[in-house]
Amino acid sequence: MKGNRSALDRIALQIQWDRLLAVVEEQAQALVRTAFSPAARESGDISAGCFDLRGRMLAQAVTGTPGHVNTMAAAVTHFLDRFPPETMRPGDAYVTNDPWMGSGHLNDFTMVSPTFRAGRPVALFACTTHVVDVGGRGFGADGRQVYEEGVNIPPTALRREGRLNETLMSILQANVRNPVEVEGDLHSLVGCNEVGSARLNAMMDEFDLPELDDLGRHILDSSRDGMLAEIRKLPPGCYRNEMEVDGYDAPILLRVSVTVSADGLDIDFAGTSGMSGYGINVPFTYTQAYASFGARCAVGPNVPNNAGSLGTIRVTAPEGSILNPPPPAAVAARHATGHFLPDAVLGALASVIPERCPAEGASTLWNPVLLGGHGLVDGDYGDAEPFAINIFHAGGGGARPGKDGLDATAFPSGVRNTPVEVNEAIAPLIFWRKEYRPDSGGAGRFRGGLGQIMEIGHATGAPFAVSPMFDRIDHPARGRDGGGDGAAGRLYLRSGATLRGKGRQTVPAGDRLVMEMPGGGGMGDPAARDPEVRARDRLNDLTTAGDG
Repeated sequence: MKGNRSALDRIALQIQWDRLLAVVEEQAQALVRTAFSPAARESGDISAGCFDLRGRMLAQAVTGTPGHVNTMAAAVTHFLDRFPPETMRPGDAYVTNDPWMGSGHLNDFTMVSPTFRAGRPVALFACTTHVVDVGGRGFGADGRQVYEEGVNIPPTALRREGRLNETLMSILQANVRNPVEVEGDLHSLVGCNEVGSARLNAMMDEFDLPELDDLGRHILDSSRDGMLAEIRKLPPGCYRNEMEVDGYDAPILLRVSVTVSADGLDIDFAGTSGMSGYGINVPFTYTQAYASFGARCAVGPNVPNNAGSLGTIRVTAPEGSILNPPPPAAVAARHATGHFLPDAVLGALASVIPERCPAEGASTLWNPVLLGGHGLVDGDYGDAEPFAINIFHAGGGGARPGKDGLDATAFPSGVRNTPVEVNEAIAPLIFWRKEYRPDSGGAGRFRGGLGQIMEIGHATGAPFAVSPMFDRIDHPARGRDGGGDGAAGRLYLRSGATLRGKGRQTVPAGDRLVMEMPGGGGMGDPAARDPEVRARDRLNDLTTAGDG
């Protein structure tokens, strides 16, 4: 059919496709601007997209994270198994936070809503956000089974024909530490999809479209063909890489092979470590999301991300491995492992397309949960204000071909650092320091990105708990092509005691928490670095010895 279209038909379809991308971006911005949780409102830890009635993603918003976007692309089919299109009604909204159906842990809620036109469904909108608390042990790596990690909602109708499921909402409110924020975020998810539906109907009115079938076929076929064309430019073969990271109680080996063929990329994690006994296991949907994202960073990055382009990348991981654990494995801190998958995939592709692949970076977020309240800390909390807050911060990115690594920037997640002013406004904490960590980027012709240093204390001097999910403390980011390794991360008290990188611990009364975030690996011979750039780094206190 594509070959029979006139030039004007193809131009019209492209205009409609561009409009659909604008629709989903407005959908995402509606979520960011109405969300209660700082994770969504300040850090952009969300996703939004439009799907056809078979659950295939047609368009995704630019705003959002790969872990949410690419898992959402798979999640919608699970909703359709429970709620087929013929059973849907206007005003419906369905929700789940099941880690194996959604984005890998209970803190992420995915909402799916139908869009109706002339009395029948024509599309689905979906969105995801990270809520601050889901009960249980709280967000962290300490759980031994998913049952400990919070309340698990299977695909369920939050609204039916516009009527709110008050029973479900009351169960959630009774099981979380921040009921107002969680309820507000769920309403924001509903509103986000409603904005998408309204804008889609306006677009279909403008172009006189009774349905999206023809546009959807054009989007998926064009994206698949475009991605295959990019893949076929690579030399066929199998390219391998492995990396070791800290884990919880023992190091984890991530082993990957990337096979390039005429019909796509096959990414296989055979040989990767088995399941952990703690909450750093990665449900397979999240493994697929970040492995495919790693490949897309280097291969066909300009091809739109949807079911057509994603279908050319096939990901496998042995069942029972840390990248494909069956329920009821603990998975709350799945990002602490999953964020390394792009580094692993890019390390394999670097052997064939080195000009497109950065060195390893800090990768995993340094996003501790900070808590205060009776029973949450060792010792007496007194009458200090109870609180629970999840802050998002990042170390340095790996050096890029031809460029330094990005400083204090979250790759691969893409979330923004949470502003100190916001953190202090919603929790009884004082952030005494937030600054670049000099010399933390690996040396090289292009240096790795710098980490940052943060120092945090309780505003009244009370003890508080920290639940870190950190890595790169024992296994820093590796440099490439002669570049140096990035600096390892450090977590300690101002009084001097070293803390573990994972697992809830107490900051004693009057003490402060210090986080020194890891830097990215360097690239190329440090002796080849531009002397003027060295001098500039020294002038700006980014390096002290000037060999960055």
